[in-house]
Amino acid sequence: MKIGISCNRFGAGGGLERYALDISQAMASHAGTEVSVYARRFDAGVAEASGIEPHRIVVSWLPGKLRDRYFSWRLQARLPADAVLIGCNRVRGSDIAICGGTHRGYLAARGYLAARGTPPRRSDRWQIDLESAQYAGAHCVVAHSALMRREVVELYGIPEDRVHLLYPPVDTKRFSPVDDATRASLRSEFGFGDDEVVFLFPSSGHARKGFDLLADYFSKSSLPITLAVAGRPVGRTIPRVRELGYSSRIDALYRAADFTILASGYEPFGLVGVESVLCGTPLVFADNIACLEVIRPQAVHAFARERADTLDQAIRAAVQAAQSGQARLAQPMSMLDYDPRIGSHVDSLLALAGQAMAARRA
Repeated sequence: MKIGISCNRFGAGGGLERYALDISQAMASHAGTEVSVYARRFDAGVAEASGIEPHRIVVSWLPGKLRDRYFSWRLQARLPADAVLIGCNRVRGSDIAICGGTHRGYLAARGYLAARGTPPRRSDRWQIDLESAQYAGAHCVVAHSALMRREVVELYGIPEDRVHLLYPPVDTKRFSPVDDATRASLRSEFGFGDDEVVFLFPSSGHARKGFDLLADYFSKSSLPITLAVAGRPVGRTIPRVRELGYSSRIDALYRAADFTILASGYEPFGLVGVESVLCGTPLVFADNIACLEVIRPQAVHAFARERADTLDQAIRAAVQAAQSGQARLAQPMSMLDYDPRIGSHVDSLLALAGQAMAARRA
């Protein structure tokens, strides 16, 4: 079977970029499966190492707001007629449309009444039009959470039987727990003190991940807590906030931290939650983050973004658990209500690809 995978960037990024890389590598290892990737940019050497055929579609010469539509148009001309297209970005012609977030849902979460009405900007309308066409034309939509499945059905009018719920996979070999001695060594390496309770905040988009809400709490707290920011620079000095910068060792940071924390206003899944739990590190998460659908309550101190008292309660409970030595997750896999292994996920995708090809032939 010929599989085409479209994405914006092919490399070791986050979100759907990382997802496209993971599924293409796993599919390329299947006998009888040829994988081609269509992307705006390829990280050096990644395509060759993954065993896939790269096809770059250059869009950098266009204004940013026109790039999605041009990429989608050029892809149609370059994709072989006998290939099944898995769209990990907004592209027409997807046989399988991957939904890791919807633009209507994002706008609604930000307070815009865009779900049924008019989006606030023309560029939003363009994105919604392309997204709508992708979902409507696809053989099926793969939603990465029950929240996304509801949005595709309710906000885009796609029939329920065409929307399949498949939670995203995680590299279970990379994200795994370590013994106490190794963890103590990692804490020392990253400069985490024995008496401080470290809350890891992995983020490349601080406003969307709720940084201001958390930074305000940490800066005013008298608790022995630190908000350790891994990713984009904060740009200013804030009490009890420590910048770690971008790191290729996020797995090590999960293991060294006491908790991983997010306060996102809109989080279609939140793979960092599953990654953290698999490393044995529990969560302090806003209760609207979709990955909590598959993470047992024992691994989470949840709070409501709109209620400051619940954030205070969650952090105080987390600190008490850490100080009493009861915070770590001894059996991480038992904290998940789905199989996060890449092999299981890809088997399901290939089965859907086979159904899409059969339906096309019929």
